[in-house]
Amino acid sequence: MRAVIQRVAQASIAVEGKAVTAAGPGLVVLLGVAEGDTAADSEKLAYKVARLRVFPDDAGRFDRSLLDVGGEALVVSQFTLIADTRKGNRPSFTEAAQPEAAEPLYERFCEALRTEGIAVQTGVFGAKMEVSLVNDGPVTIVLDVG
Repeated sequence: MRAVIQRVAQASIAVEGKAVTAAGPGLVVLLGVAEGDTAADSEKLAYKVARLRVFPDDAGRFDRSLLDVGGEALVVSQFTLIADTRKGNRPSFTEAAQPEAAEPLYERFCEALRTEGIAVQTGVFGAKMEVSLVNDGPVTIVLDVG
């Protein structure tokens, strides 16, 4: 399981030009699920995301988490994060979990974040989404679990 975390002032998702959801300030979490990932991986990653200290304290140091600042998370499923680009120029997605396996783990991740006390907004699993965001910093972190 891989997540790309972006600290944002605001973010939103549209599908087919229609607004679906918005969040912020907080984090946008682009989440890729790989073959072999488990519910435990989802929970471990959610725990990490909730506590990742990427928000500044009064001295400007990264010392506050999403929990500390009361921020929101906008979670977007993104199988392309599992791309293998070691050979050739065309990404291979064979290591990405199939949708019927990935969606429950995506949902479990979102629920685990909610259990941590994070307000969570989501995209539409499997849809072609238009994600808009204002990156704050910019701050972008890649997390791998599993």
